[in-house]
Amino acid sequence: MLQKLSISNYALIASLSVDFDNGFSVITGETGAGKSILLGALGFVLGNRADSNILFDETKKCVVEATFFLQDTESPSHRVAERLKSFFEENDIDFDEECIIRRELTPQKKSRSFINDTPVSLQILKELGAQLVDIHSQHDSLLLCNPDFQLSLLDDAANNNELLMEYQKSYRQYTSAKNELLKLRQKSINNIDENDYLKFQLDEMLKANLLENEYEELYQKIEFLENQEEINRLLAESTNILENENQSLLDGLNTLLYNVDKLKRYVPELDSMSERLNSVKIELKDICSDLNNLQEDSADISSLEMLQERFDIIQRLMMKHHLNDYSQLLQLREDIKKKVDEFSNIDEILEDKDKEVKKLEKDLMSKASELNKRRLKAKTSFEKEVTSVIHQLAMPYAVFEIKIENVKELNANGTDAVTFMFSANKGYAPENMAKAASGGELSRLMLAIKSVAAKNNYIPTLIFDEIDTGVSGEVASKLGDIMKVMGETLQLVSITHLPQVASKAKNHFFVYKDIVDEKTRSNIRTLTREERIMEIAKMLSNAEVTAEAMRAAEVLIN
Repeated sequence: MLQKLSISNYALIASLSVDFDNGFSVITGETGAGKSILLGALGFVLGNRADSNILFDETKKCVVEATFFLQDTESPSHRVAERLKSFFEENDIDFDEECIIRRELTPQKKSRSFINDTPVSLQILKELGAQLVDIHSQHDSLLLCNPDFQLSLLDDAANNNELLMEYQKSYRQYTSAKNELLKLRQKSINNIDENDYLKFQLDEMLKANLLENEYEELYQKIEFLENQEEINRLLAESTNILENENQSLLDGLNTLLYNVDKLKRYVPELDSMSERLNSVKIELKDICSDLNNLQEDSADISSLEMLQERFDIIQRLMMKHHLNDYSQLLQLREDIKKKVDEFSNIDEILEDKDKEVKKLEKDLMSKASELNKRRLKAKTSFEKEVTSVIHQLAMPYAVFEIKIENVKELNANGTDAVTFMFSANKGYAPENMAKAASGGELSRLMLAIKSVAAKNNYIPTLIFDEIDTGVSGEVASKLGDIMKVMGETLQLVSITHLPQVASKAKNHFFVYKDIVDEKTRSNIRTLTREERIMEIAKMLSNAEVTAEAMRAAEVLIN
């Protein structure tokens, strides 16, 4: 249930905090006092879209925080904590029976959302909010004419929520697999010509017998052979410097070594120089040997033509496929081979995918059948209970029925199409609610349906925003009685202008305006018993409180 709502810098609210209790509560106040603003702030923290001009002070951020107590009750349909734990685990959020959700909006219009101090996306915040609070606004009664909404109400009555979630998960898998099968079939038809061309390309590449790093190696060999004459000249010249018969570098080094060896008798410091010169001599001999080997290993110039032909084959393939890198050509060969292999196995792949789709469809039909059975089972009692409540609301001859038709094709909700049928007058057969019910009748029908659905509704907090508009007298009193009973199974908060409804509440909140620092502000407070009597007396006598109105208010509360 909603325990506390704190609002800072939102619309006409500078700062306020209100503690809620379980059971049935009402919020009253003059028109324009800020009741809708309070509801807007709650919607904001639950993930609704924020207006750009909601900041009370444009220089400060807006913060709205709602605290919920997630405690299970004995009713299986109201086991909130048990149901929500998986949601918290899936989204990597710490679970606690006291759940705090917070949303902020900066002056730069940037929004941030938190669940138990963990930053979350607006979508996750909205998903959680939808499982904690059901806000019924003034115009939501029109939803009763929506077939999808009608089906959702019947599913609530049938306790179908868990089964429906399982079904919808299977349905997503089924539609995904079915789409894949259709794509594969289309691919099989369209790719016959393409596959022939791919085979031709692959055959061309396989004949080329492309090897890893071959392109780079060919390039180096060709460059070497094309410059063979210059390479040989430089090698010979370098070798000649090292071991010329007349005066080579090695001969000069030998003479230098001889002189140093003789001198070190007289100059001991030259001993280390002798060792260094010997090291240089050994290194130069190795270099000379390597140069000679390179001259002997020089490739035959006649192999250049063969290498060039091979290089040209690879270059033509790269140009044909508009590639700049040899590794891309090798990758293309693998990609084409994979496509050809896939196509060669297309019949087998199609068969496997078809089996998968049929298996998923069979499972889905089984779940759809179970949903249908539960809906049919719940239908009769739901019709009777709703009709019973409607009769209490000054519609003694009203008839409410639910029509369930099989649509044959599987959809996101099974194979059922649901239509709410209604007749307000004696002697008239029920018709589609969208045609048969007036605006006032829709409001009373919505309350009747919500009151019945509350027994099975998995959402712990229900908020009515003037659902009783257009109602008065004895009907208003009956509305209050119904809401009081609803408050026994869930937390119900109703914004109302009816004294008959307000008097039935366990808790009474009053929204008012005041002026601080020449600026209008909205605020809220909990009324004491005496204040409640005064407020209800005002509601009874249109603000001019008389002794008679005070006595009537006290009678209503008692």
